[in-house]
Amino acid sequence: MTSRSATPSQATTIVAAKDWTPTSWQSKPIKQDVDYPDQAHLNKVLEKIGRLPPMVAPGEIHRLRQQLADVALGKAFLLQGGDCAELFDYCSQGPIEAKLKVLLQMSLVLVWGARMPVVRIARMAGQYAKPRSKPTEMHEGKEILSYRGDNVNGYDPDDRTPDPERLLGAYFHSAATLNYVRSILAEGFADLHHPSNWNLHHVKSSTLRQEYQSIVDRLTDALDFMKTIGADPNAGGAQSGVPASTLNTVDIFASHEGLLLEYEQALTRLLADPIDPSKRKYYNVGTHFIWIGDRTRQLDGAHVEYFRGIENPIGVKCGPSMKPEELVELLNVLDADKRPGKVTLITRYGVDQVDKYLPGHIKAVQESGHIVVWACDPMHGNTKQSVSGVKTRHLLDITKELSQAIRIHKQLGSHLGGVHFELTGDRVTECVGGSMELLDTELLERYETHCDPRLNYEQALDMAFLIAKYQEKQRGFSGVMSL
Repeated sequence: MTSRSATPSQATTIVAAKDWTPTSWQSKPIKQDVDYPDQAHLNKVLEKIGRLPPMVAPGEIHRLRQQLADVALGKAFLLQGGDCAELFDYCSQGPIEAKLKVLLQMSLVLVWGARMPVVRIARMAGQYAKPRSKPTEMHEGKEILSYRGDNVNGYDPDDRTPDPERLLGAYFHSAATLNYVRSILAEGFADLHHPSNWNLHHVKSSTLRQEYQSIVDRLTDALDFMKTIGADPNAGGAQSGVPASTLNTVDIFASHEGLLLEYEQALTRLLADPIDPSKRKYYNVGTHFIWIGDRTRQLDGAHVEYFRGIENPIGVKCGPSMKPEELVELLNVLDADKRPGKVTLITRYGVDQVDKYLPGHIKAVQESGHIVVWACDPMHGNTKQSVSGVKTRHLLDITKELSQAIRIHKQLGSHLGGVHFELTGDRVTECVGGSMELLDTELLERYETHCDPRLNYEQALDMAFLIAKYQEKQRGFSGVMSL
């Protein structure tokens, strides 16, 4: 067995950003940090994580970088989705398979609509931390610490003290999730010869159901045609012994928001470049793709300092508070070499703010020379309080923000390269509307989120069908611009 030593035998060169080390963020002001009462315990846990093996390999990270470069250049489309905040309990066969199923079905519809590859990134295997607007909250008249995600503290009001052992839990739950994802993909879970049941009974409008069914029928016919003419080398299925093709296996990459920098530092390793082994670079081996949230993107802050030094592709949440000139400065820090697809700008304005802010951001980036992936997150800016008393989002608002983003990009000679959804493969009732016409009064039937409301399985497919219909019309030069 060949050893993958972190210290190659041949002479190597360390390639790193100027004046950067995995610990240089510690000299910068930090937001959203966690105050652990037992620092000695925290240091012991971080030392342990630093000795544990990588969860992802530099070759996988490089492959994603290449695919995102294609997205930035208009040659592919990005689909990123998953839970707002993962729970350790989601590390189980059923929830993992449900999320993969909806992402695979969505991507299949998008491939059919756009006639281009889809890059799939799951908010999965590490999305255990959440930023909070306040460090504390009131519960039954008592002030307690806010829930910060399963890798910090518990959701139960009596379990809010930050516990370093939860960081170890985050590592092992992430590793187990990634291991199972790799296993079932290798066994043919993504095999398009046996697509999962396309149940459209939830679509209450008969006209809309016919439109969706037409897409499914044409997609299935195309797969059958490829099999018939011999264009598919794997028509025998995943067990045929024939090397895998893109029809029965796909890449699904993992991602999470990089909030807890102590944890991210422990998973930052100096490893050989998969393309040029004579060079060693710093990789975050806890995930493939990592993003900076809207609350932690300060130019002089610890998070930007950490992110500028890693080889992973990175995302930046971009909202109304981001000034165009600040965005360019941020890109100059995070991607000084202006590499296509290194940075994904995940825009999140709210349906009433898109026209006001997106054009300025697009123009600033165009003038800067950076070649980014533009992805629309139509979820975060459209959270409302429901009559049921819980947070919700309306599919109509989500669809409108996405439609407006597409229109603005096209008008300015740019292109929307992808979408970013908070979703689940389960049939929860957290967002209002969609083809199933979920009502506000029905939200409490299966309102299960511990953070923000997610699209359920049917609503997630709604979004994929709507985007595919738009993409199909664009290929036909119909000029239709709305979803």
